[in-house]
Amino acid sequence: MNQFPLLKGNNNRSKQTMSQKVTMLVVFSSLFVFILTTISYSLLWKINEFTGLGLSIDIDYGLKNETESLKNVTESLKDQTCLRNDTENLRYSLRNNGTENLRYSLRNERDNMVSKPLKKCDIFSGEWVPNPEAPYYTNTTCWEIHEHQNCMKYGRPDSEFMKWRWKPNECELPIFNPFHFLEIMRGKSMAFIGDSIGRNHMQSMICLLSRAEWPVDVSYTDDFSFKRWQYSNYNFTMATFWSPYLVRAEQVDSKGDLINIYLDEFDEKWTAQIKEFDYVIINGGQWFLRPIVFYEKQKIVGCQYCSWENVTHLTWHSGYGKAFRTAYKAIVNLGNSKVVTILRTYAPSHFENGVWDKGGNCIRTKPFKSNETRLEGYNLELHTIQLEEFKRAEKKAMKRGLKFMLLDTTQAMLLRPDGHPNNYGHWPQENMTLANDCVHWCLPGPIDTMADFLLETLKREGFTSFPKKDFI
Repeated sequence: MNQFPLLKGNNNRSKQTMSQKVTMLVVFSSLFVFILTTISYSLLWKINEFTGLGLSIDIDYGLKNETESLKNVTESLKDQTCLRNDTENLRYSLRNNGTENLRYSLRNERDNMVSKPLKKCDIFSGEWVPNPEAPYYTNTTCWEIHEHQNCMKYGRPDSEFMKWRWKPNECELPIFNPFHFLEIMRGKSMAFIGDSIGRNHMQSMICLLSRAEWPVDVSYTDDFSFKRWQYSNYNFTMATFWSPYLVRAEQVDSKGDLINIYLDEFDEKWTAQIKEFDYVIINGGQWFLRPIVFYEKQKIVGCQYCSWENVTHLTWHSGYGKAFRTAYKAIVNLGNSKVVTILRTYAPSHFENGVWDKGGNCIRTKPFKSNETRLEGYNLELHTIQLEEFKRAEKKAMKRGLKFMLLDTTQAMLLRPDGHPNNYGHWPQENMTLANDCVHWCLPGPIDTMADFLLETLKREGFTSFPKKDFI
């Protein structure tokens, strides 16, 4: 006989209540585990942003396991009519809110991995500011430094000229990242076309990229004016093409004192080969200030500094613009939409106390501030003509689907009279034509900043190292 008859019914209800509590505990435990797992994978993805580990597959796999686990719990409770609808609603909510929100969040995190360009500002207007972390290589760690630009080897006593960076007025310009640049250039090629400043620029790039990889010489000639370098791990090739006038040119005499340039004819040393390149960087300037005979349609149209009878005296202004026009025409006529043309504007020289062959030198040891000098005279004229021809060519190129980009580095380089070799590009006893070099740039030195400009411009133009499509 039951000693507690009033508790018999309560005992049945207690069992039912206990069963419901256990059921609810199982559901909420599973939900808690799912939420905790989701948060954990989100944190792991944050770590992945810095470590580069590919966790997207693991995340999907983890989500799949958690969803399957929750599905099993739900199936086991289907006989509980009172909970079935709630469980199905919970599954729907998790699938459409939890998982989808996580996927959306991961897509946003993936997009943030892509190196973003700076906010829009004029990166070419600014000042030089101290950078104690520079230089990023030395004349002993980089073997691709031309002897005449190896200033430290030849005894330059100061080193502060290597410790500056360019600061735009309204934003920051990131220091060149060799790994990011090589990722952007993976499977591509870049040609530097023009005078020895272009070669100076490419040698600077090789030294800066050496932190990531050294290239292999794949040149088809021993002539250092036509070198090719390949970065095997990235399948990226850089090449230089010596073409100081950008058009066909030939020496009139053995001394090279007078040059014939054919303003309407392509220089096939580079125009016949650029179709295979993805990026073409053009520069030119200093050589147009020399004695020149100008030709058009195979006839002499004028002469600069030659004093020939019955020959019209022409200054470099007309020939300079026409040479760039012909160079751009050669590129546009290719009809190859993959070629991106980049104009790197004129880099001023800094002779003081005389011209280059009359004792001129460049002995300053600090940059100018922007209010201490200005672009004027032939430096201004060269720069103006370059921009005019670039804009004219860009309009034609756009109609054919071609991309033109501008590296307007003239102002930045104008402020660096301290960055030239001067007399530290050779030993004192050597007899050099250019005894004091105030045209080229020491390596390391200010010309390394052209890499900062180049990478940032590529990013602004949408060239990135990551695909834009969603990864989920």
